[in-house]
Amino acid sequence: MTKARVGLLIAILLFAVFIPVFYHNPYVLHLLIMIYFQAYLGSCWNILGGYAGQLSFGHAAFFGIGAYTSAWLVSSFDIYPWFGMWVGALLSMLAGIGLGFVFFKYKVRALFFALGTLAFGEVLLIIARNWFKGGSTGIEIPLKGDSWAYFQFVGKAPYYYIILAMLIGVVLIIYKVERSKLGYYLLAIRENEESAAAVGVNTAKYKLLAIALSSFFTALGGSYWAQYSLYIEPPMAFRGDLSFDMVIRPLVGGVGTLLGPIYGSLALTPIAEGMNILLGAYKGLHLIIFGLILVVVMMLFPGGLVDLVKKASYFISSRGNSTDTGRKPQRE
Repeated sequence: MTKARVGLLIAILLFAVFIPVFYHNPYVLHLLIMIYFQAYLGSCWNILGGYAGQLSFGHAAFFGIGAYTSAWLVSSFDIYPWFGMWVGALLSMLAGIGLGFVFFKYKVRALFFALGTLAFGEVLLIIARNWFKGGSTGIEIPLKGDSWAYFQFVGKAPYYYIILAMLIGVVLIIYKVERSKLGYYLLAIRENEESAAAVGVNTAKYKLLAIALSSFFTALGGSYWAQYSLYIEPPMAFRGDLSFDMVIRPLVGGVGTLLGPIYGSLALTPIAEGMNILLGAYKGLHLIIFGLILVVVMMLFPGGLVDLVKKASYFISSRGNSTDTGRKPQRE
């Protein structure tokens, strides 16, 4: 990365860090929390769906495992949710590895994997309604007051900083993965799995690593949401539109790119939040709008909003160079 881009990223991070210090409007903070939260979940999905090319339509299953585990531990055994987050993440990772083993070991076609993840989420939804604590009514997390130990706060600023740190953390991890052997192997699998296998890449192994990472971090997001809302129920944890939300943001922003889920969340989350307020009686209508936006973006910018940002930055830099020289750039 150039020094200019590094400087811009630092400036953006500093701006994000200081927003709650100077601006205390709870709704604005909630909107920013949702933008970071959806960008985080989209980044988690992107590890498997974007870099490895294994489309998952049931990622809400991993989210729900994390949410229910931490909520159950804190409500039934008074165990700190910080510990419950990691327990839920480990259980989710084991579930992801088990699911991946069934499909990847026997080289099941990608379409059947996508449908299998969707079915897995629906099965967990049925199980949660009938056998999990609380059943259809869900689990209400007991109030402990303003406490870092119990992940409960009166204001929204602590929640804001926690999800911001989680987003930065997962982006940094993906950045390292991108530039590692694992990242190169995942990209090779995504582009042509047969060719990757032909040159000696253990495709099943690296796809399992991808789903393990993706499910682990997605479950952490589920635990965060359970503590943020202080309530979790089966439709909230395992619903299909949540899986769609995780998929649509990387697709709009730029699937298989580091910042694509962030761009997608910046574009789509304010629309979803605004429509939930204005059209609450028509819940789910935003999904139709998202679909239309996806079609338009794919027609104009096949690489997602990342392509738009690259073209805009190139245009601005070329105009700047032209202005600096005092004349138009000459054709070669």
